[in-house]
Amino acid sequence: METRIALITGGSRGLGRSMAEHLARRGVGSIVTYRSRQDEAAAVVAALEAQGAKGAALQLDVGDASTFGAFAGRVREALAATWKRDRFDFLVNNAGEGLHRPFAETSEADLDLLYRVHLKGPYLLTQRLLPLLADGGRIVMISSGLARFAMPGASAYASMKGGVEVLTRYLAKELGARGISVNTVAPGAIETDFNGGRVRDNKQLNQAIAAATALGRAGLPDDVGGAVSALLLDGARWINAQRIEVSGGQGI
Repeated sequence: METRIALITGGSRGLGRSMAEHLARRGVGSIVTYRSRQDEAAAVVAALEAQGAKGAALQLDVGDASTFGAFAGRVREALAATWKRDRFDFLVNNAGEGLHRPFAETSEADLDLLYRVHLKGPYLLTQRLLPLLADGGRIVMISSGLARFAMPGASAYASMKGGVEVLTRYLAKELGARGISVNTVAPGAIETDFNGGRVRDNKQLNQAIAAATALGRAGLPDDVGGAVSALLLDGARWINAQRIEVSGGQGI
């Protein structure tokens, strides 16, 4: 079987890195993107290669749609150079920007930034990459448990993720003719450096999340990386247009 290839935005750290590593264990190579930390992205590629998979790292700011055309060109070059392919199989729109701010204090600039990164960026990037995505491929959009349950300070972030969930259904409808499935994975609170590492480093917050979660702890990157990997592989081919929350049962 021809090696399958994933493109994971924000794949140089946290959830994205975990996704790439889980896929590598199943023989899937990855193009991971980074915004500024090339060293972290290079470390991910090295980790994939250590598991016997190929990898490539490309710079991308998902909040700057003017760069997407040039980025698609670099993807095409990376596919040819690393895999001798002209298509990839899986797209994971994972890159994100955190914001914890009360509704009354959220500025227009805050809202615009989150819109560019979480909704406009994935919309236009997916559009730009469609010619490079293989027929029968899969797209995973990353949302958040905060689009289902509400916590003070997340109104702007969660609103954009709600938009991502609607977009998922429309993409599934319009790309079905090419055999491309599209789903949303919505993590709960995860211990990463996202949003300043609040969930990981704030002991009081971490304990409150654990108390509100059926499985009794905050999530870890591997909880999400494993779920995304499973969704992309063959056993999940008939799952389409769904929102799949990966939260351990938070807020139920």
